Amino acid sequence: MTDLGRTLPEVLASAARRWPERVAVQEQDLAIPFSELENRAKNAARALIAAGLQPGERFAIWAPNIHEWIWVALGGHMAGGVLVPLNTRYKGIEASDILRRANCRLLFTVSGFLGCDYPTLIKDESLPELQQIILMRGEPGPHKRLADFLESGREVEPVQLERRLEILTGDCLSDIMYTSGTTGQPKGVMSNHGQVVEIFDGWSRAVGLNANDRYLIVNPFFHTFGYKAGWLACLLRGATALPHAVFEAGSVLELIASQGISMLPGPPTLFQSLLQHEQLRETDLSSLRCAVTGAASVPEQLVRDMKNVLGFDDVFTGYGLTECGVVSICRKGDDFDTIANTAGRALPGVDVRVVDDQRQAVPAGQPGRILVRGHHVMQGYFNDPESTARAIDAEGWLDTGDIGWRDARGYIKVTDRASDMYICGGFNCYPAEIENILLQHPSIRDVAITHRPDERLGEVGHAFVVLAPDALPEVNDLIDWARANMANYKVPRQISIVSELPRNASGKVQKFKLASEP
Repeated sequence: MTDLGRTLPEVLASAARRWPERVAVQEQDLAIPFSELENRAKNAARALIAAGLQPGERFAIWAPNIHEWIWVALGGHMAGGVLVPLNTRYKGIEASDILRRANCRLLFTVSGFLGCDYPTLIKDESLPELQQIILMRGEPGPHKRLADFLESGREVEPVQLERRLEILTGDCLSDIMYTSGTTGQPKGVMSNHGQVVEIFDGWSRAVGLNANDRYLIVNPFFHTFGYKAGWLACLLRGATALPHAVFEAGSVLELIASQGISMLPGPPTLFQSLLQHEQLRETDLSSLRCAVTGAASVPEQLVRDMKNVLGFDDVFTGYGLTECGVVSICRKGDDFDTIANTAGRALPGVDVRVVDDQRQAVPAGQPGRILVRGHHVMQGYFNDPESTARAIDAEGWLDTGDIGWRDARGYIKVTDRASDMYICGGFNCYPAEIENILLQHPSIRDVAITHRPDERLGEVGHAFVVLAPDALPEVNDLIDWARANMANYKVPRQISIVSELPRNASGKVQKFKLASEP
């Protein structure tokens, strides 16, 4: 059976029919059954219609993992809107750039999260298309509270919402998720409802997610792993989603014991932190059933410890990217070596090729460029046909930009990146984007970002900076400026002042020379 015609609101409606009284979302003492989740989403949809959101127009959510995020997103989908999630680590420059280029009409956000007032970060930015900012939590100031926004939806007759749902199909866009590229310009990955439902239905089946699971979602909702492999997967399988806004190993251990957590995906650093925590031995971990990890290299010993110490029945590793969600995942019963040293095999309906520079297939076990094709491949980059054409060829093959190999069983190993991208703490970091932001500092004339291994974060950035004439800033001042103007995972952990950057005859920085510097 294919789900390519289904929409996210149809998934919610099906869940509300099948499990009306089962808890869909639980946050602290608040438990929201599937039937109530649908009602909340409908109320949000009517308010969005009252606010003038038209089918195909964009609305943004800039907030941590909270229950409102889920039903506001679903309400936007019901109204025919296209969701644009914003990274909670973004600063004002980064968020406003995406809001402008996506032409977002409404922004749902919070104030006070980790001491950050998101509306204040963008108050001086030019955002001509943004008509309204709605505060889901925190002091609203000049902005409307979510409860007041929802009141406006009472003016919209239910039949108006039904008309919107009638014209919503699997071919309609569901979201635009911005991911940076090697040019430094974040690109909006467009996905439609049908493909999102299909690929994460396959993912949730592969990991055995079921209606008895209690899924602690630590992965952020602005990321595919927290949104689509998170709360959407719960809707598909009837599992209970427990949003968790800020990871701290001790609090996660407490939630595992007190809330009977059975499903816990996350990057390898999450599980390493749990294993090293002093409360581990005193914590009841008997409810844990399934872990899914990836996004960085996974030591075989970690997989063994996840099973033998943390007590997971199943540990899965996988491979995916924003442009197509999930490509591959390990299967139940795979051995430790396979789980740690591969990213599994392709999901049903997903084709994978490993090719050389002439796009000819290479033999099993030989490295090459990874190409993928199938229903999961994005619709393209928003308002960027040139980048879309470079990424997807005429036959529908998406060039992932990753280097790896595939064994005789079809299991994939990602070994390198064709671009300079690196992964810091589970987040993709693109040097060109970081360089572009650093060049806004008045004391920086030129800059190049490389990266180096880090025991805790996997990889961290190293900036080589050429100062403007007569500029004499301290390195710590530059790092402090970077922390104020970009997400923390992008901030270089080391800055070296150099007189010039090594370049080849065409002017391109020879980063391999910088990488050899201490």
